[in-house]
Order: sequence, then C-alpha cells, then structure tokens
Amino acid sequence: MDNPYVIEMLHITKRFPGIIANDDITLQLRRGEIHALLGENGAGKSTLMSVLFGMYQPEEGEIRKDGKKVAINNPNDANDLGIGMVHQHFKLVECFSVLDNIIMGVEPNRFGFLQKKEAREKVLALSEKYGLRVDPDALIEDITVGMQQRTEILKMLYRENEILIFDEPTAVLTPQEIDELMQIMKNLAAEGKSILFISHKLAEIMAVADRCTVLRKGKYIGTVETKNTTMEELSAMMVGRNVNFHVEKKPAEPGEVILDIEHMTVASKVHKNNAVKDVSLKVRAGEIVCLAGIDGNGQTEFVYGLTGLEPLVSGKVTLLGQDITRASIRYRSTHGMSHIPEDRHKHGLVLDYTLEDNIVLERYFEPEFTNSMGFLRRDNIRSYAERLIDEYDIRSGQGPITIARSMSGGNQQKAIIAREIDKNPELLVAVQPTRGLDVGAIEGVHRQLVAQRDAGKAVLLVSLELDEVMDVPDRILVMYEGEIVGELDPKQTTQEELGLYMAGAKRDEVKA
Repeated sequence: MDNPYVIEMLHITKRFPGIIANDDITLQLRRGEIHALLGENGAGKSTLMSVLFGMYQPEEGEIRKDGKKVAINNPNDANDLGIGMVHQHFKLVECFSVLDNIIMGVEPNRFGFLQKKEAREKVLALSEKYGLRVDPDALIEDITVGMQQRTEILKMLYRENEILIFDEPTAVLTPQEIDELMQIMKNLAAEGKSILFISHKLAEIMAVADRCTVLRKGKYIGTVETKNTTMEELSAMMVGRNVNFHVEKKPAEPGEVILDIEHMTVASKVHKNNAVKDVSLKVRAGEIVCLAGIDGNGQTEFVYGLTGLEPLVSGKVTLLGQDITRASIRYRSTHGMSHIPEDRHKHGLVLDYTLEDNIVLERYFEPEFTNSMGFLRRDNIRSYAERLIDEYDIRSGQGPITIARSMSGGNQQKAIIAREIDKNPELLVAVQPTRGLDVGAIEGVHRQLVAQRDAGKAVLLVSLELDEVMDVPDRILVMYEGEIVGELDPKQTTQEELGLYMAGAKRDEVKA
C-alpha cells in the first residue's frame, strides 16, 4: 500500500540555550488534508515548522517526504521540495510592491531581462482563482496586514508549493478575512494541497481542520480527528486544565471622565482623505469601552492620534482633565497612559534588546532603575523583570536576558502587557491585546482588563475579535470609514447587529 503521508517529522528534537523547544515530536501530514498544530505560546509549534522549512536544524530525528528521508538545510531546499510557509511575522520588503515581493527570488527573465508582464498576469490569475484580491502595484508599507498576508499566500502559490505551512494565519485578520481565508484553505486542500495550520483559535480548528496535533511545553500530547472531539477537550489537552471561555465580571460602575476626545481628525498616509473624521468620545473610570470595526476603518490612525504617534489635523485630547493634544509620547506615558500597541514589533519592543531591557523601556530613567550618576541599576532591573516574568507567565529560554527577537510571538505580547499594566496607568489603551495568544493566556488578559476596570481605571479596548468585542467591554463604539457610527450595549445586542454596524449598513439610521 502507498504511504498515505506526504510529510513525516519523526522524533524531532530541537534545543536552544536553556530550553528544549521540541522534545521527541512526531507529526505526520496526509495528502490533501488540513492538519492543525495546537499549543500554548512557547509550546514549540513555530519551532517545529521552522525545522520543516529549513530555518533550524534538529539535533535528533528525521524528515521524510513521500516516504523518503530528505535533508532540508535551508528554505531553498524546502521550496525545492514544494514546501512553502507563511510566517507569523511576515517576511516582506516594505518599500517594494506586492508584485515584487511575490516574485522575489524566482523572477521570470528572458535573455537576462525581467519579464514582469508575465509575472503580473500569473499573479492576477492566481489572486482571481483563490479569491485573494490584491493590488500588485501597491507598496507593502501602504497596505493592511490582511493584504500583506494575502501577498505571502500568493508567494507560495506562485512557486507552486504543494505543502503549505500557515503560522498563526488569522492572528492579524478581521472576522470577514478569517472566513475568506478558511474558504481559501478548504479550496487549496480540495485541489490536493496539504496544509499545516498553526493556530490558537479552537473554533477555527474545529471549522477547517481534519486532524489536530497538540503540543504542550515542547512535548507531543496527541493527535485527534476534529470531528471526534470538542473545543473543551482540545483546550484541556493544550493547557492541561479546563478553560473558562466566558469573561466573569460584575456590572460596571463608571466614575469620572478619564479620557475626553473632542472632534479628533487624523490624516491618512494611504490616500488624500482623512482616516479619522471628527470623532468625539469619552472613557470613564471603572469602565471598558471597546472601539470595534473592520480593519482599515481608521482605528489604527485613531490610536496613533491618541497616543502621540501621529499629529492631529484638528481636535483635542484631554487626559485626567489636562490637554495632552500636543504632548510627547513620553509625557503621555508618564502622566497616566499605557499603550499595548497593535504592532508589537514596530511599536512594542526593541527586538534586539533583552527581555529585561524591554520591560523597563518606558521606566529606565526612574530613580528605581537609574542612579543619580545616570547609571542603570542592573540588579533592580533584573529583579523587577523576574517578578513580571513570574507574574505574567512569560516563557523564554534564558529568562530576563533572553533576546526579545528569539521569543515566541505570544510571549513577546505577554511582555508588553506586563510592562504596560504594571505601570498602573489611569488609562489603558489596549489594541488587539490578545493577538497571537492561546486560550489560557487570553483568559488571563481578559481577567487583567476587568481587574483594571474594577480598580477604577479607564480601559479603551480596540479589537477585531467579535467574541472579545461582545464579551469583554461595557460599551461598544463602532467605527466605520473613520467615524463613530453606533454605540451599543454588549448585553443588548447580537453579533449580527454588530456586524451590520461594522459593515456600514446602519450608518444612515444613526445619522437620521
């Protein structure tokens, strides 16, 4: 009988300083199946896929393709074997166009001359076939993260890869884009492609995967058929305990106004129109207000204007009764505002700094961490970082001295959340705070947000996750095309009604 497996990773062990990332793991991928890889942050999922893609070499174990042992020493070897990968953090050149990124390394040429016309036609045909609508001439730096991911998928399809690895593919997508991606993955599998799908999101795994392999702390826990299991069983396999999927909270008791935004307008970098148009809102002590909307409707620019990353065209921002419209980012940070940013790499971390230096990044100048001569108090920084690492369960190979770049995306996110919440802000601006986190960690973050609220702090949550939007806040403000088009009570509304507001269908009713 023919070998049913297109890829077999047998007894793979991969070590890093201070940690065994993969400990004797076996994973077998069938032809034409969608196989999910599930595990907590730092469980070793991305490491295992990086071994398959040739980015790491295992200390033990072997890889077989179609039953034959293969050597994958680098990503070029992987591509030659028909293996493609969409990484959790995209590998795109920001100042290049979509088309240039897709064809990079496999540029079609004739007599040494680049044949871009042929490449464009192939890319457009692929994007049409799989519903991956992209503008081939747009610069990567000007398009949404959803569009960047489509570019990454087209890179694999352009190279005619037959084994497709998706590393946390839905972490940066809107609900609508997630639905589209799920359908794209099903279409690819139906055509005979074999897909490995790393995810924390149990509902997506149940909806799209045929089988699921679970890892915990670098070890293999088991492989199950999704049709024969439940989300509760998968979450217990993943974290070793039962997880509460519902946010427990008492009714809010809003107090004084902490944040008051009046007529905020912020320019767009992508087009001539303003991205945020005359927005006014208030957030009070003791409440969680969620700014919801489909990605690309001005939420990012709104947060940039609020936190000082971009200047306002017009409007006023008041924090704790003080006008901070033109205040510096540091001033906002030291006067009551914390910011968990949307893009943890661009605005959240210095990736080549250690974990401990990232944790004190906004406070290193305080007397606790710097002496009167201007020298850092290294012992204090170390003990402070160790406390936060322990409190927030930040997992890394070498503890405080781990380089941030080497940590998993979820643990990078935990480090930012720990830093921002431990500052004890009066206003916490949390943008996509659970992006890339597993169900156990999400439960913990939601508990932290509610704890901030119950301690009398103001929380402004910006989220694209419908479950989070419905479950966590006390009020929902919906943003569409740069304007607030509705205010909803999560206890009195439905996902369907929220979806209509997010799509702009209820806009005229609001204005009437």
